[in-house]
Amino acid sequence: MDKLKAIETFVTVVSRGSLTAAARAEGVAPAIVGRRLDALEAHLGVKLLVRTTRRLTLTHEGSAFLEDCQRLLADLAQAEASVSAGGARVSGHLRLTAPAGFGRRHVAPLVPLFRELHPEVTVSLNLSDRVIDLAAEGYDCAVRVGDLPDSSLISVRLADNRRLVVAAPGYFRHRNVPQHPNDLLQHDCLVLSSDASQTRGWAFTVPEADGKSRTVHIRPRGPLTCTDGQVLYEWCLAGLGLAWRSTWEVQADLQAGRLVSVLDAFMAPPNGIYAVFPSARHLPRRVRAWVEFIKERFGRADFGALPKR
Repeated sequence: MDKLKAIETFVTVVSRGSLTAAARAEGVAPAIVGRRLDALEAHLGVKLLVRTTRRLTLTHEGSAFLEDCQRLLADLAQAEASVSAGGARVSGHLRLTAPAGFGRRHVAPLVPLFRELHPEVTVSLNLSDRVIDLAAEGYDCAVRVGDLPDSSLISVRLADNRRLVVAAPGYFRHRNVPQHPNDLLQHDCLVLSSDASQTRGWAFTVPEADGKSRTVHIRPRGPLTCTDGQVLYEWCLAGLGLAWRSTWEVQADLQAGRLVSVLDAFMAPPNGIYAVFPSARHLPRRVRAWVEFIKERFGRADFGALPKR
């Protein structure tokens, strides 16, 4: 058995989702792919995949082995790149993840531009609001918005992220404009469901009697909630209530007059937009190139700025 070829085939089968798709990618018959997997499982003495006519499912051992295989192949690609063409080539497969809304608008458009610079890199982009375990699930880099929890992950701040309370102008035809964050308790607010994020509520900076200020969290309520921020944004545009949205999402709407912001004097300090990756040691050239690329691109946009009136 060619161990390296068997490992490559195993990773391809998992990434492609079927033996047939993996065989097509490798230019061989599906039966050959099946024999390579059988030989690999026999060599290891464990079942890596549960195969049915409809789907493939990784076993517990298969999931653990997949992570090691992906790292091994990445290291091999990096080693080859370091001695090929004077180490100037960036190649290999890049697995990325980003929040759904931000990713669609600001990460996905950058991927083709990155590949124009580095055509030997292939990219898989996962857009999900689930916080993905990068190491466990084999991702090279994540873009994350907001405060980061303490962890062993390495992060690079790309840009500021500020949140505003916004509504469509039509919402205020029959409602007073809130003058203080506490006024939100008397308004229709569009909030994420309890099983999503923002569990602490909407953040504001409130001045105190001693002249200092502190950050407070308001947990407004309303007749409509949703686990998807994009839906809340669309409901807000439709005039159904107030929403707490990031400037990267609503800047164009504010400038065009489709939305107006309120309580600007109470805005909390910006948090960040970050590139996050498992380790800075032996960082593959393709990951380093991607982080440098998006840092430069995001540096051109002022996501944390309040749009001009």
